[in-house]
Amino acid sequence: MKNPPDDLKKLSPTELRAAKATVPTWNRRGNLILREYQFVNFATALKFVNAVGRAAEKAQHHPDIDIRWNKVRLTLTTHDAGGLTGRDFELARICDVLAARIGA
Repeated sequence: MKNPPDDLKKLSPTELRAAKATVPTWNRRGNLILREYQFVNFATALKFVNAVGRAAEKAQHHPDIDIRWNKVRLTLTTHDAGGLTGRDFELARICDVLAARIGA
């Protein structure tokens, strides 16, 4: 059996601390990282969700998404790895950039 690519390997505790430092506005809960974004209205929140969807498809890594009028909560984990991987933190950074562009 082949080893998974580096971005799909479950991170060690030391690697997790370093990765978490790159997304300080995200919260870690066990094997998940999550963040809630707030926008001016529902249409802007949907614009963000659609941008996240495109980025997730490109990355082949998909967050759980919860939309509440002007709030969007994203939750990331790598189920296949049984925890957090580099892909989770990379997509979190991309989502932060998208949110800033859209107006969170």
